[in-house]
Amino acid sequence: MNTAFHNAINRVPQKTPPIWFMRQAGRYHKHYQALRAKNSFMQLCKQPELAAEVALGPVQEFDFDVSILFSDILFPLEALGMGLEYTDHGPRLGYKLSAETIHQLGDVPSAIEFMSFQREAVKATRQVLPSNKSLIGFIGGPWTLFVYASEGSHAGSLVQSKKNIDLFPQFLEKMYPLLKANIQLQLDGGVETVMIFDTAAGEVSPMFFQKRIQAVLTRLAQDFPGKIGYYSKGTQPVFFNKEFTDLPWAGQGFDHRCYLPASFKIQNKGFVQGNFDQSLLFMEPGDFKRELNNFLAPFKDMTLQERAGWVCGLGHGVLPQTPERNVKQFIETVREVFQ
Repeated sequence: MNTAFHNAINRVPQKTPPIWFMRQAGRYHKHYQALRAKNSFMQLCKQPELAAEVALGPVQEFDFDVSILFSDILFPLEALGMGLEYTDHGPRLGYKLSAETIHQLGDVPSAIEFMSFQREAVKATRQVLPSNKSLIGFIGGPWTLFVYASEGSHAGSLVQSKKNIDLFPQFLEKMYPLLKANIQLQLDGGVETVMIFDTAAGEVSPMFFQKRIQAVLTRLAQDFPGKIGYYSKGTQPVFFNKEFTDLPWAGQGFDHRCYLPASFKIQNKGFVQGNFDQSLLFMEPGDFKRELNNFLAPFKDMTLQERAGWVCGLGHGVLPQTPERNVKQFIETVREVFQ
């Protein structure tokens, strides 16, 4: 367990924020590349010892405070029989969800059993992680999974997903119990918190979010009080009404389109995670250091109480080809500024 991360969940004031990045174990990192050269992406996710080795790599090299289960949000779709392969052009499902195909979704008990490899991956990761590092898990947001099932991706305006929104409740009849069980098996394996990554949520309006998506998120948060964090890409503060922020979240992540110092008042409990623009990590070292210091400046002006809960990270995940030197510089600079 990482003390700084648990202080953030409990809003305990502290000088130095914990640090973790989404996709910190990924394609930018030579450690991952070496493993990927010998194994398929599917093998890295589904063989527990390999998943643990991938997750451990960036913690060993960059000293992140938190490690993340190495897996993928789309496996519940595979578990329900939609088929899944990873190609050079991204993931590909066997078919798209529609009124004609939704009956093809498989049974939930078999899907839950299928997902057990994640519990084993969590156990293997926890065994190799240093005892002073935290471990978190994740699932895809129900809406994001519906989008992938309907569109095959979440690029564009999500016309098909929005057109077929009346299928969403029927989709949830199977996806909700599967995600609930998926969260529980990760917790049983040893994660301390499970993040909901809702990367397609920002492609809808605030009203659509509140009327169509929020209800299922409410159920998940209430089923696991204090254990679930939420991150949505592209959303703005207006998306999150009082009913949402009053839920028993472990915390919330905000992408770089939000002003993070103001977000402590939006999410008034648990951690507030983010949110340096990940694209700026491609800058030359001197320019990068300047932009990072500009990002950190408002936090220096906040009292420890005002920024209690901060988990320092990126607005979204680490991008492929990101220079490792800037990842290292990010962590060193944050700890130097807030020592």
